[in-house]
Amino acid sequence: MKKKTSIIILTYNHLDLTKDCIESIRKYTEQDTYEIIIVDNHSQDETPEWLKTQSDLHVILNQENVGFPKGCNIGIEASARENDILLLNNDTIATTNWLNNLQKCLHSDPKIGAVGAVSNHGANLQACEFTYENFDEMQEKAQKNNVSDSSRWEEKICLIGYCMLIKREVIDKLGGLDEGYTPGYIEDNDLSLRIVKLGYKLYLCHDAFIHHYLGTSFRKDEQKFNQLILKNRAYFEKKWNFDVFSFDHNKNLSIFLAKDPQEVLDYHCEIGASLLRIHYLFPNAYVAGVESNLHKFAISKLVGNVTNNIEDLVKNSFDTIFIGNILEEVEKPLCFIHELKEYLKPGGYIIGEFSNISNIENFSLLLKDSWYYQNFQKQNHFTKSDILKMFLDEGFVDGYFYPFSKEVSADEMDICKKLSLNDEAKNTYYSFRFQKRII
Repeated sequence: MKKKTSIIILTYNHLDLTKDCIESIRKYTEQDTYEIIIVDNHSQDETPEWLKTQSDLHVILNQENVGFPKGCNIGIEASARENDILLLNNDTIATTNWLNNLQKCLHSDPKIGAVGAVSNHGANLQACEFTYENFDEMQEKAQKNNVSDSSRWEEKICLIGYCMLIKREVIDKLGGLDEGYTPGYIEDNDLSLRIVKLGYKLYLCHDAFIHHYLGTSFRKDEQKFNQLILKNRAYFEKKWNFDVFSFDHNKNLSIFLAKDPQEVLDYHCEIGASLLRIHYLFPNAYVAGVESNLHKFAISKLVGNVTNNIEDLVKNSFDTIFIGNILEEVEKPLCFIHELKEYLKPGGYIIGEFSNISNIENFSLLLKDSWYYQNFQKQNHFTKSDILKMFLDEGFVDGYFYPFSKEVSADEMDICKKLSLNDEAKNTYYSFRFQKRII
């Protein structure tokens, strides 16, 4: 028998979005497979009155705005005890087969604890592979996209909470969301790590798409939102002993330079975001990781073959080593390259990335006496020539750079002309690939 789902939706004003969200669920979700629980956080518009008229909704009207984590916990507590839990933002629109495909993935393996859908936004690399001009086109493309396909299920270290389906047994073990993040933000990062620590896996279902308007309450007051971010980042870091930016270190700006890797080392894999990304992009490759930070290592070892000491690995055993932007952080970059290449097979590649210190934006700041060194957090700063020389000095060949450029303002273009800077000054970031010489 198919397990039912309790869909938990929090509301706070924005009745128009809530109506569209609920109507899309009714239209695109198989009947008798779900219940909708609405927790209203004391809306000041017509939302409470409208909710009372909807006979198919389980409505809870809070007498104050208790925030997102506590509101979700109230909804979870009110759900049917045997149901899985789906946390869904009210600024989303469901599509054909969305929930069915999420359920297929969730229950395909007892080790999977939670799954998420892709959307029209790219945060956490959860964007869909298509664009659209209107909702009719969106629904048409979503129908073509939402064909269940296990090869499009990507293991992640984190799922964004706009649409997160969680097994009942996992929710029962967790006891709900951490209300220390009230009124909200970063609680989904925390929830993801707690699920992983229980020994479960997280998967992003590229075969399940929903539309997401991306925030309607938290982001309205920018100053208040920024204060909330700082508070919750500090709370997260105190709890986990690393910062929330670790979720973003996925090496995605350089992974694409790989040439059919078979034995891969993810150096400085942090909490495993890049490790899992490599697994998804190259499913037939053997992937190992190194992370020296013990707090991050404690997480990454749960999702992959990770050590905290590179000396545990066999030398000359990898055809591809991803290093991300680690050259900007190590004390002696040239020594680091020299030591790391010992683990690379002859003909193998080191692939990385770095910020281009000689870009026009930095020239402009220098000329305005506004370039403050402490604003640039990396220990080392490089130009393209610096990176090229270091690798050539270490005997590497076949150097390749991929540039990422910014839109240059009229003032910056004028500076380029006055200083006779070439087009590479427009490049703010580079990815690179160097091959170890075959002796």
